[in-house]
Amino acid sequence: MTFKELNLISPILKAINDEGYEQPSPIQAQAIPPLLEGRDVLGCAQTGTGKTAAFAIPILQKLFKANATKTSGRAVKALILTPTRELAAQVGQSFKTYGRYTGLKTIVMFGGVSQVPQVEELRAGADILVATPGRLCDLINQKICDLSSISFFVLDEADRMLDMGFIADVKKIIALIPRSRQTLLFSATMPKEIAALADTILQKPIKVTVTPVSSPVEIIDQSVYFVDNSSKSGLLLHLLKTQQVYSALVFTRTKRRADQVCRTLNKSGVSAGVIHSDKSQTARQRALAEFAAGKTWVLVATDIAARGIDIDKLTHVFNYNLPEEAEAYVHRIGRTGRAGHEGTAISLCSFDEKPYLESIQKLIKMDIRVEEDNPYPMQNFEPRKPPAPRPPKSSAGSGRRKPHPSTKPNRPSRPSPDAKKHR
Repeated sequence: MTFKELNLISPILKAINDEGYEQPSPIQAQAIPPLLEGRDVLGCAQTGTGKTAAFAIPILQKLFKANATKTSGRAVKALILTPTRELAAQVGQSFKTYGRYTGLKTIVMFGGVSQVPQVEELRAGADILVATPGRLCDLINQKICDLSSISFFVLDEADRMLDMGFIADVKKIIALIPRSRQTLLFSATMPKEIAALADTILQKPIKVTVTPVSSPVEIIDQSVYFVDNSSKSGLLLHLLKTQQVYSALVFTRTKRRADQVCRTLNKSGVSAGVIHSDKSQTARQRALAEFAAGKTWVLVATDIAARGIDIDKLTHVFNYNLPEEAEAYVHRIGRTGRAGHEGTAISLCSFDEKPYLESIQKLIKMDIRVEEDNPYPMQNFEPRKPPAPRPPKSSAGSGRRKPHPSTKPNRPSRPSPDAKKHR
């Protein structure tokens, strides 16, 4: 099948041709026709399967045919909610790319930066709004953003919304948009909470499932090294320098660890950048841009970036720390092996992380290959002891003399008016 066989209009076909695409991916081939017919869609597909185009292309076509660019006031007709800033920017760029010849205007709104430019764009008029829940709720509360004209609503990466605690905001937003709309819900995994939400917002949806739920892309080569926490940096450096690594994402569990790993890599001659939620949006965008341009070839990140990075031919993903939630592993390794390219996912597992590994393998229904050729084999086979509780503070021996109960501290006397004159 080709894109021409999907009955797409010439402005969109021209944009698709500019990008060098000829054949739709499986999710695009399955989702675009029912979306063009006006059906609601529940999509479950792995990252890197082309699902953004699967909903962007039909929305652009339907808005174009509805003559949206010539309506007075140009109120927002399509709302796409994404969990992270990076993903919002990525989705927004996709709408701009596929709609470059339609005259439709797309704007992106997320937190971490000043709202002023975003509000100015919104007031100037837009057809499509891509937003994160937090910033959108802020603007709704300020009575700046009106959702009464929404005809298309997309909830992208719904399971990630749940993980990040955005479901309450999402439900608030849904309550403010018209019920007579076309709704699309996409998710890489389908936990019970998301399935329940889908039942309440979708009307007789077409279900599109491309790969098994929670199953990683089969083309990704997955392996694990058992290593002590104290040796992880040494092993990571060894692998970066001995494997054929073109570009790599390194995932850590905490922001502090991400900074530490980035500093260690740079001191060892490996050009690396870092992104996490404590970094400003400007710093995060700069780090992503340098990584995409090849100025740095390693990017250290926390899970906030697991679904917001779309780098062509990313060769490796390293799990410096295994995630506590098994689903996060699927999202992490999904950054490589995209668009049919090969990819490698390597995990560094300490003794304490073995339960996480077991949960991951249970979720993906396969055993991850254990690498025996390990220059830093695990030596510690005992769980880490929790830090000893600090003894309660005591005034005894503190070196401070307690005042006698009958005495009161002397208050400084108030200066006389004459004294003020001579200051």
